[in-house]
Amino acid sequence: MTRGRSRLAVRGELRVPGDKSVSHRALMFGCLADGTTTVRGILRSADIESTAGALRALGWPVPALAPELMVPGSGLSHLPSPISQLDCGNSGTSTRLLMGLVAGYPVKATFTGDESLSRRPMRRVAKPLVDMGARITIHGDRDGLPLTVEGGGLRALDWTLETPSAQVKSALLIAGVTGGVAVVIREPAPTRDHTERMLRSQGAAIDVGSGMIVLDPPTRLDPLNITVPGDPSSAAFFAALAAMADVGSVTIRDVGLNPGRCGFIAVLRRMGARVDIVDRNDAGPEPLGDLVVRPVHLSGTVIDGDEVPSLIDELPVLACVAARASGETIIAGAAELRVKESDRIGAVVANLRAIGVDVDETPDGMRIRGTRAPLSGRIDTHGDHRLAMAFGVLGATAQADLQVDRPECVAVSYPDFWRDLAHVAS
Repeated sequence: MTRGRSRLAVRGELRVPGDKSVSHRALMFGCLADGTTTVRGILRSADIESTAGALRALGWPVPALAPELMVPGSGLSHLPSPISQLDCGNSGTSTRLLMGLVAGYPVKATFTGDESLSRRPMRRVAKPLVDMGARITIHGDRDGLPLTVEGGGLRALDWTLETPSAQVKSALLIAGVTGGVAVVIREPAPTRDHTERMLRSQGAAIDVGSGMIVLDPPTRLDPLNITVPGDPSSAAFFAALAAMADVGSVTIRDVGLNPGRCGFIAVLRRMGARVDIVDRNDAGPEPLGDLVVRPVHLSGTVIDGDEVPSLIDELPVLACVAARASGETIIAGAAELRVKESDRIGAVVANLRAIGVDVDETPDGMRIRGTRAPLSGRIDTHGDHRLAMAFGVLGATAQADLQVDRPECVAVSYPDFWRDLAHVAS
């Protein structure tokens, strides 16, 4: 994908695809509910197809993904099919949350995935699930897939997370729901709380405060009636694009404003961008609103460990913004980036260097010296959707001529990304 603009003007509005985290959970909790769940605006992407396919394999009649979806719930007493294999594709969220779901039932399932997912760490989920009473076998000599979960007969859990992780937290809460046992989770730092919000909206007794989440296992879950907000991680790409533009503004409609997901807004504002939130709506389980983003002179900043859980997926695109900001940007406390779909620290640093940016790699982050000089070269995405989109946005800025390899990998989370980028950038 080649750019080479002398000036970037942005204009117009768009609605990014539905939130990926909410979409995964809406399908899972819809299946567990007593009655039919209605889901509008679900993300139709490869990762959500992985969750839908796994739930079908477990015996739930999840319909084909559509703009409005009716999910027949079978109640918590429904026993999943005792199948031999669940293929989770490239989706870490599907794998980890479904491990918790399966752990609560007397069934046995082997989880598999593609080459990238198979390298991602799973012991962090397996360890507390084993402590609850599940039997988990990780096959091979590495911390990844395939692995087998044999569930049922769980006991109550009081667990302190070693590192902040919404996926681990959610897996344990879901195991508590399906296994019918109490769960107490202690977090070293707040993480996204989609699971807690959704369970509470379904009538579950779940208390949050002082770094603790306490679940009293429900005997039933009410069906959902939910409109999935726009994914803030997807919105971040267009907010970043507008921040780096020379002129204009972009309006991103109905973006999810969950406090655990919107750290990128504070960072862009701190760097100098104008980001306004309008038409905010807090009526549903997930707050949402429109983002209006305009360019202003950008300066470097420091992003440290306290902020990282609220913007972990946005760090690659924020690193690209830093490449066009004046001064130095420091990203620290982000070692989790090394075990995503790719080693995102190493990959971002290598790609920035390859196109002419002065950057240093650290064990848990990077230091980036911004430049207004022309940038050019080929981007190696490693098949990672967030790298493709981050450098796609950087490639759309003035004086950038970048070729992004494997552009089709964006289908994991944002199939129409390149179309939408062309719509707002000129």
